[in-house]
Amino acid sequence: MMQHIPQVLTLEQVAAMRHALGRADWVDGRGTVGAQGAQVKQNRQLPENSPVARDLGQAVLAALAANPLYFAAVLPLRTVPPLFNSYAGGEHYGAHVDGAVRQVAGSALPLRTDVSCTLFLSDPEEYDGGELNVIDTYGEHEVKLPAGDMIVYPSSSVHKVQPVTRGERVCSFFWVQSMVRADARRSMLLELDQNIQSLRARLGDCAELVGLTSHYHNLLRQWAET
Repeated sequence: MMQHIPQVLTLEQVAAMRHALGRADWVDGRGTVGAQGAQVKQNRQLPENSPVARDLGQAVLAALAANPLYFAAVLPLRTVPPLFNSYAGGEHYGAHVDGAVRQVAGSALPLRTDVSCTLFLSDPEEYDGGELNVIDTYGEHEVKLPAGDMIVYPSSSVHKVQPVTRGERVCSFFWVQSMVRADARRSMLLELDQNIQSLRARLGDCAELVGLTSHYHNLLRQWAET
């Protein structure tokens, strides 16, 4: 399941992040991938231990904590601290799949990557190319969102970033271990949640809606790993 999460950040937050990122020191992005990924990756990233990356990443996580659609779609359990990348001058990232497990700094427990997240910090008009292409059983999906919007998709998907031929594409990206491992189950829970919210707005908490809400939580109770 791919899900667009609009307006994760305000325009003011995006502008403040871009200002901070414009003054930061970037490094070769190949340092955070394995041997296979390094063959197809050409971009720049903030170092994982960068104070700028840490502070901006905390701001991203704070914004997501207040976003109900993000929680409903991802059901986050543990999150890799957000990273930041930049593509310009033909830089790109060829077809690849994200590693299944990542080590989180400061934690003895590895994190299983269930959901990949890309938060756009550049508007589409600022650059040419740079589309995120996610490939699944239904074909290839092209994503290029407004600054402040985010796309989430299964980490098991093959995906790529097209070459940026004009301007600069700046994003935050990170991975999440979900309470619900299976993408199909997360999709069903999200659809049920969205229908419950729509019905509640129209009908209030009628008996039928209480029953549906009970059904949602009992499914989550059955499927969740915490």
